[in-house]
Amino acid sequence: MHVLYLPSAHTSIVENMKLLHEEGIAIEELPIRDARVDCEALAKMLRKETVLVSMDAVCGETGVIWNTRDVKQTMGADIFLHVDASQAPLTEKITRAHFGADLLTLDGSKVGDVRGIGALIARSTIPMSPLYRGGGQERGLRAGSESPELAQKFAAMLSVTTQGRVAFRARAGAMREKLTADIAAMIPDVHVTESDAQAPHILNLSLPGRDTDYLVALLDEAGLAVSTRSACETDSVAGSRAVLALTGDRARALATLRISWGPQTRAASLARFVSALARSVAFVDKSNRR
Repeated sequence: MHVLYLPSAHTSIVENMKLLHEEGIAIEELPIRDARVDCEALAKMLRKETVLVSMDAVCGETGVIWNTRDVKQTMGADIFLHVDASQAPLTEKITRAHFGADLLTLDGSKVGDVRGIGALIARSTIPMSPLYRGGGQERGLRAGSESPELAQKFAAMLSVTTQGRVAFRARAGAMREKLTADIAAMIPDVHVTESDAQAPHILNLSLPGRDTDYLVALLDEAGLAVSTRSACETDSVAGSRAVLALTGDRARALATLRISWGPQTRAASLARFVSALARSVAFVDKSNRR
């Protein structure tokens, strides 16, 4: 059995790929070129034993929108494509057809204040086995009593997000363009990790030579919440896997800031962020020169 996955994917995918490898399943990283899966190279990696490809729709750290449909077309119908669409609902359609996915996963906490619930959308003809057995809930795939209240809130948030998606995408795009320009004008030696296909509400910066964990703390004191990378990997000393996979630049991967915003964020808040970031970077740069 052979499985491929995106090396920049969320740790929940990457770590489970490692578990599969421990069980004797062959795993390989999908090839990346110019912030896209290199489908020409992928075609050469596929084997008769290949059964699954797993990747995200939108990179949670960088906002890169991956070419999932190209990947599915390259794979063909006999190999299943799993797409983690957790970061997609604010700006993308959330259907299997849109992503070319056989299996699609969603996370309630990424669309609102709904934690403890998610969704796996899959064709009923796909053979799947439960991790444990019980009362037979969820087609027998996930035993245990469901939470109707959480499911109702999740569905409501997805509906609200879907209705506001087009307007938010346009507004977030304009906000991102101004935010990027203002940062470039006020802060030297800053790099943006992005692609031609980009979620407009996620901005990933690299500030080589600066301690971005310290910058996060300074910004927190100013009342602004940002991160260096995925919350699940904040203790990693290796830097951002996502930025390293996209750029191949270790210095950039070790000095990242991830900024994102939602439908309730106003332009004034981003302007305040730029000012606070410029002050914080100037303070760190001055400290580094001592």
